[in-house]
Amino acid sequence: MATSAFSQQGYKKPPQDVLDILTAAVTPTASVSPARDAILLSTGLRYPPIADLAQPMLRLAGLRINPNTNGPHRYQYAVALTLKRIGDGSEIKIALPPGAKIGPPQWSANGKHFAFTNTTNSGIELWVGDSANGNVRKLKAIALNDTEGSPFQWMPDNKTLLVQLVPAKRNPAPAASGVPREPNSQESTGRVGPVRTFQDLLKTPHDEDLFEYYATSQLALVDSSNGKLAEVGQPAIFQSEDVAPDGQHILVARIRRPFSYLYPTFAFPRDVEVWDLKGKVAHKLASLPLADQVPIDGVVTGPRSYRWRPTEPATLVWVEALDGGDPKKKVPHRDRALMLKAPFAGPPTELTRTEHRFSGAAFGEKDGLLTVTDFERDRRWLRTFVMNADKPGEAPKLVWSRSAQDRYGDPGTPVTRVLPNGKRAILQNGDWIYLTSTGATPEGDRPFLDRFNLQTQKSERLFRSDAIQYETVVALLNDDASKFITRHESTTAAPNYYLRTSGSAAGNPIVPLTNFPDPTPQLRGIKKQLVTYKRADGVQCSFTLYLPPGYKEGTRLPTVVWAYPLEFTDPGTAGQVTGSTQRSTQIVGSSHLFFLLQGYAVLDNTTMPVVGDPETVNNTYVEQIVMSAKAAIDKAAEMGVTDPERVGVGGHSYGAFMTANLLAHSDLFRAGIARSGAYNRTLTPFGFQSERRTLWEAPDMYIKVSPFMVAHKINEPILFIHGEADDNTGTFPIQSERMYQAVRGHGGTVRLVTLPLEAHGYAGRETIEHVLYEMIGWFDKYVKNAPPRSKQQTATK
Repeated sequence: MATSAFSQQGYKKPPQDVLDILTAAVTPTASVSPARDAILLSTGLRYPPIADLAQPMLRLAGLRINPNTNGPHRYQYAVALTLKRIGDGSEIKIALPPGAKIGPPQWSANGKHFAFTNTTNSGIELWVGDSANGNVRKLKAIALNDTEGSPFQWMPDNKTLLVQLVPAKRNPAPAASGVPREPNSQESTGRVGPVRTFQDLLKTPHDEDLFEYYATSQLALVDSSNGKLAEVGQPAIFQSEDVAPDGQHILVARIRRPFSYLYPTFAFPRDVEVWDLKGKVAHKLASLPLADQVPIDGVVTGPRSYRWRPTEPATLVWVEALDGGDPKKKVPHRDRALMLKAPFAGPPTELTRTEHRFSGAAFGEKDGLLTVTDFERDRRWLRTFVMNADKPGEAPKLVWSRSAQDRYGDPGTPVTRVLPNGKRAILQNGDWIYLTSTGATPEGDRPFLDRFNLQTQKSERLFRSDAIQYETVVALLNDDASKFITRHESTTAAPNYYLRTSGSAAGNPIVPLTNFPDPTPQLRGIKKQLVTYKRADGVQCSFTLYLPPGYKEGTRLPTVVWAYPLEFTDPGTAGQVTGSTQRSTQIVGSSHLFFLLQGYAVLDNTTMPVVGDPETVNNTYVEQIVMSAKAAIDKAAEMGVTDPERVGVGGHSYGAFMTANLLAHSDLFRAGIARSGAYNRTLTPFGFQSERRTLWEAPDMYIKVSPFMVAHKINEPILFIHGEADDNTGTFPIQSERMYQAVRGHGGTVRLVTLPLEAHGYAGRETIEHVLYEMIGWFDKYVKNAPPRSKQQTATK
């Protein structure tokens, strides 16, 4: 590798065995019809060319807009679509236009039709398909707007779609003046309003005009059979629109001026209204101001989480704060849920109040079933209640109560179904509902399907993935859950979809629905195992040990530790295991698992728990991650797989922050790779990750955890990588630029690679290849082939 600070050599490629994995076929993903008789299989393009990322981009109000398409600048799309019958297994390959870039397909409620977008160089098209024969067609003269809100959704009649259109008679985009019209100014008049370090914000009056121009849509109803259009109301910036179950009302949230230069669109002023199909306002739910005074971990005042009740023609439900949105206020109840039926006259009905912050709710398909979950901030505790929404006066019944971080105690998530009106509700079968979960255990995840009796509040297990494979429930095919679709994989088998009947794990037939070939059989030689151990203070930790193909027992290997710290309130949940070693090993993107093909051992998902009171947990952040890292290396060395003198550490985002801190505060590692991180916490002064205090409330902690402040102590080689168009809150590219300068200025061995056009996660094929080239080259030089440590490197920090 060149060492010149000015060297530019073009995009590089990693070793051929890595390229072979990157170019492997992509396994399709499934979308099951609400009619339960067919599946749409979408094949995505995993790595778009860098030319896709080079399309024009406007960074406005937290959005990234491609002005050529009036859609998102960066998006995932599929290039192939197949319709598969569940009954006989027959397949129809959907005839897509050349060069198609299709969005996720959406089924009509009756499963007879599906619709999807196709993005071209000049706009976003709307296509509809017939599930009877697989024929698809473009709806002509429709240019969708996908900058904000939903570009399309099916109406309850299964024939019409509500769409967001680029206004037909829109003028040319506002032109930038070569001469400034006025200074750019901001002002505050004494109001408290802590704000995170958001990216892509509005900065000038011209930005405001551009945002308004591209985000403004015209709502319309389009007949999918003939393309006939009927406009709904006047153009506006729609943050959301939601069709009522009766198909006669639309709940819209319209963004209005004044826009903010400090917040993205989610905080902008907006009007929340019920429209009829002509666009006439039938009811105004709220006129919400700019949400610029929300406390840290707080919520807005006024209606939020507004939606339609799925089982009634036109009944609004929403939540309002009772504590002013401030989590630090002492109040008997923090939130209340309200309901208002059409014609929306008179006061709303109060459904329930929550002692702690409202966290979520779901309606059942009958009997007024409503589940409500609240979250206790101090303990990070979740409680779920069941109530009858038709009897608001009755006290809700507590059904589940657990730590939000207790994966082992997760009862599961209720299975929903699409109702005939297109809305989702919890599937009910008599007194039973169904629950699915990843099924975390001390031995790893074992997904399950349970049925839960609402009267007895007892669960019965219908299915559980066995201990030597990994199988998740995708969809139920009947109301009694006797037939369901699963996605199955194992250490020796690539993912595929199967049809199961209840108890098929005990011998009943398992019918394969797909037979996708293994795209990367060369990875099956990789060995992996879950390893648990305790760090010095007794907190249990774990990692998944990966060993390269052809590994010989007893050989000590250069090792990569890859991690992402998490905060916990108690040691018990901190020590819980995540993931499963029974999954098919798939290596994608710029994954650190590619080191396996170069002869390294990898300690993946090495837990770095930071345990303590949520208000002060980061006071001991440094000590705890160093303790965790040492315990991981000691365990791997004890197992005889790791050469403790050749260990590198790496991480992405908060994992990069961890990496720089570990190199600054310990001599456990020979080198590090820090990708897209933040290293100076004074630049994220109103909190980071789960930190609740501001810089001014805890200045010593902010300084202590900032590796930028101890850059002079980093005496191991460190590679910084950062997307030049990073869009993540807090991880501005300047964080890596300044950190590089700090380490370099103190004589450290350091390299900075910035990635043109890339955001917080890297997408372009050329980028992915180059990042892997850099990572492998760095650790090959400074870890695998590292010379004996110098006295400077072994000095106590």
